[in-house]
Amino acid sequence: MSVWGGHFNTQNGHVTLKHRIIERIRAEGPMPFEVFQRICLYDPDGFFGGDTLRSQKAGDFLTSPEVSPLFGETLARFVDRELAVLSVPPAEPGGRSLRRSEAESDWLLVEVAAGSGSLLRPLLAALETPVEAWAVEASPAARAALESVVPGRVVASLDEVPSSFSGVVIANELLDNLPMAIAVRTDGGWRERWVGVDGADLVLVDAPARPEVEAWAERFGLPCPEAGVVEVQIGAREWITDVLSRLSAGTLLVIDYGDVTENLAPRRQDGTLRTYRAHHLGPHPLDEPGATDITADVNFTAMAAAAEAAGATVELNRQDEFLASLGLRALLSDLRREELEAAREGDALRQMELKSRKLEVETLMHPRGLGDFRVLVART
Repeated sequence: MSVWGGHFNTQNGHVTLKHRIIERIRAEGPMPFEVFQRICLYDPDGFFGGDTLRSQKAGDFLTSPEVSPLFGETLARFVDRELAVLSVPPAEPGGRSLRRSEAESDWLLVEVAAGSGSLLRPLLAALETPVEAWAVEASPAARAALESVVPGRVVASLDEVPSSFSGVVIANELLDNLPMAIAVRTDGGWRERWVGVDGADLVLVDAPARPEVEAWAERFGLPCPEAGVVEVQIGAREWITDVLSRLSAGTLLVIDYGDVTENLAPRRQDGTLRTYRAHHLGPHPLDEPGATDITADVNFTAMAAAAEAAGATVELNRQDEFLASLGLRALLSDLRREELEAAREGDALRQMELKSRKLEVETLMHPRGLGDFRVLVART
């Protein structure tokens, strides 16, 4: 075991992830930020690599499915609609084609980053169209939880799902976690920030911008002030391209926080990179590798461009508008009316139940909260 600075960097006798990263950098030199982020999140000692279930009330963050099962139930309507359209051959040449082999059985519904199953469970219960459901999840703890939802079809990688299929792929709050490079605007163009070592600490170090990073930043990172920071989300772009290449016919649904390029401009002075732990903002990403979630706002202009380049047609909406189109705003009106009726009738228990459901819907659609998430629909 190596010793740096005169002491072992261990925790309960176990070499820490930070120590292993420092050793690698000392041996190989500074690493691109996306390499560091991938280790911090997906290494066996990383944030998603251990035996802790992160997406739950007792964990580190809550996504829309944990707020209410109504989220999954509402998405079931979307999936039913998409599969109904796929089932009808196009009326005119150039229309949306089924391209589905008669040898295939049911449609596939694949949720990537399926977490504890809080989305997939109510979705499948409400779905009217028969599907073969798969859950893709990097976290071993989450995969164990998912076995009760789709037994035998829980996998760690999309590569383990049938290679070409028709149906729907859902990714809720995935892209913000996919490893990204960090670019900084200078008077001469772009530079990168890699991860290096200073004594016993990890630090950001200056590095020349790689051509692919510079090209992405020029296309999707402007306007940006001098010394402004852009998260270069090439990994997310490649993920979208990969998923759409697997869909012989169907729909990719992506939901995440972020915005289009022009609306991200005010956030570029300091960038949007941040960490989460125990439902609160965490320390600097370099401080406690593996102990925090590392995330950034998703550039949906870049994601839409990737989908269109892959031959998909694209729609982009806010989450509140998207859920309203599937009937959730109408449900909210019904819940408010029923709550008033229960109050007039003196049915306190019923009133409390309705109020709870109403608050769940309001949270999902809050215009300055989850309702401000973006929803990308890409159809092949």
